[in-house]
Amino acid sequence: MSEKRPLYQSPGEKGKRGFEDLECYQLALEVMAMVHEFSKTLPHDEKYDLSVQIRRSSKGVTANIGEAYGRYHYLDSLRYYSIARGELNETLAHMINAKVLNYVEQSAFDVIYKLIREAEQTLNGYMAYIRRQRAGSQEFGDKTVHEDRIDYDLSCSPDNEAGN
Repeated sequence: MSEKRPLYQSPGEKGKRGFEDLECYQLALEVMAMVHEFSKTLPHDEKYDLSVQIRRSSKGVTANIGEAYGRYHYLDSLRYYSIARGELNETLAHMINAKVLNYVEQSAFDVIYKLIREAEQTLNGYMAYIRRQRAGSQEFGDKTVHEDRIDYDLSCSPDNEAGN
């Protein structure tokens, strides 16, 4: 059996290209391409609703994997990988909606469903790997960065009502 050819092959040197070498990215790219093909079959009245939403969420998976890969600190990377996983599940939710609305046959749904779950499983595995590596933690620690809480006074006084 021959190895499946990826949808996209970077012109860079294999193994040194970047996020496009990641299996989770390759699977997410397949999900995106398959979802885009499916969206072309949706009824015209879904053109600006389900079609737009499912296409956008499927693109969000690949975009967030790319963004996560470019982050230095592992906690920052994990945040974007987590967003990618959320986008993947949003894509699945849209596919379930399409199934319930009878826009997709069971056999086609099953193929996309399995691919989405495989992409999710692979992404989860890569996220576990990133957690173990803890890149950037020696230089910056493991704490998250946040701003101090600010309390706002939202009460209305007679002076504020007049614009004073």
